[in-house]
Amino acid sequence: MATSTTSAHTSAHTSTDTESQMQLSFVQGILAKIANKFNQFNSPNVNDNQAVFDRSFVVIVIVMYMIGLIMVASSSMPVAERLFNNPFHFVIRHAIYIALSIGIAGVALQIPMAWWQKNSSYLLIFGIFLLVIVLFIGRSVNGSTRWIVLGPITVQAAEPAKLFFFCYLAAYLVRRRDQVMEDWRGFAKPLVVFGILAGLLLRQPDLGTIIVMFVTTFGLLFLAGAKLWQFISLASVGVFLLSMLAFFEPYRWRRITSFLDPWQDPFGSGYQLTQSLMAYGRGEIFGQGLGNSIQKLDYLPEAHTDFVMAVLAEEFGFIGIASILLLSMVLVFKALMLGKKALAKEKFFEGFFAYAIGIWICFQAAVNVGASAGIVPTKGLTMPLISYGGSSMIIMTLAMVILIRIDHELRLQSIQATSSKRKEKKVGGENG
Repeated sequence: MATSTTSAHTSAHTSTDTESQMQLSFVQGILAKIANKFNQFNSPNVNDNQAVFDRSFVVIVIVMYMIGLIMVASSSMPVAERLFNNPFHFVIRHAIYIALSIGIAGVALQIPMAWWQKNSSYLLIFGIFLLVIVLFIGRSVNGSTRWIVLGPITVQAAEPAKLFFFCYLAAYLVRRRDQVMEDWRGFAKPLVVFGILAGLLLRQPDLGTIIVMFVTTFGLLFLAGAKLWQFISLASVGVFLLSMLAFFEPYRWRRITSFLDPWQDPFGSGYQLTQSLMAYGRGEIFGQGLGNSIQKLDYLPEAHTDFVMAVLAEEFGFIGIASILLLSMVLVFKALMLGKKALAKEKFFEGFFAYAIGIWICFQAAVNVGASAGIVPTKGLTMPLISYGGSSMIIMTLAMVILIRIDHELRLQSIQATSSKRKEKKVGGENG
């Protein structure tokens, strides 16, 4: 009887182990297929041992996702508890935005760069449409009408408009590069489009996005080879107009004056910046430790969005800020080098688009950190891939996907060229 019972237990145990092994093998098989699909991007001519995309882009983005999720959780819990009686309100939404961004990335990876170039004008029109429609049905927050409400999701119209404008600008420079370099009319046409977008953004109002687009346009035209006098005139006009926009709008002028000396009115116009500077001061070199920020306890407004870097500085100190800046710098450097590589291979649209994305990320990250550290006036710009914000997260992820796709197509072109040469040599050897 005992022997029979033991045999039954042994048989059941063996059956359980067999089922577990089968389930494990099944899961491993699925993961292997997904990895192979992602690695090859539906390219049947590529061998398994050939890397056809830059994995470091994926690693950097995932690391910044995780850092952002941790910091949003740390900085948003007090305000989420007060507003929604749920400390995890913003954390859950941020995690959903990350998951949604990854899902969109999986689809966007399959889109060839030729599609972006062909439809750049339609994408620009769609971006302008979003900026127009938000003025009529947009939701206002703190005096700004920037968000379109789509059920549980809010879309900030300026975010896709930035990406679509840079896509259009890259395609325009491919079509009219010689005209841009030789004729002032070719140089002026993209500035007219920028003027239309800037006028719509001023109606929200959103001066920060205008500055980001202006700087990116300026940098991209410079890299495209426009003449020096064109840049001097563009910079002069741009600085003059931005100065006038600040001078004739009282709240913008208060921001600039409070930025110059926030301690003159620490409980009024300089309140947000003084609280942010206190956070930086408390952080010192190594910070107070994760979760130990004082300023996030309803002292620092927008602690999980525009000023998340101040909370990071308080909790992780100079080391934490330096690490994020290093990650951003590597990302920007890789984007610019990718643009240079694309231009060298005469992929002009891909090169200009990569340049635009690199300049965009660089300037926006610099402004976000600079505003929280009191180096530049506050502009309401998010920290790319770190700050809370669904629209910014999705669009920045889409920009990263475009960089990965550009790199993939360049590598695929090189692999195909190498394979063709090998076939030619083989055929030539057989004929010889």
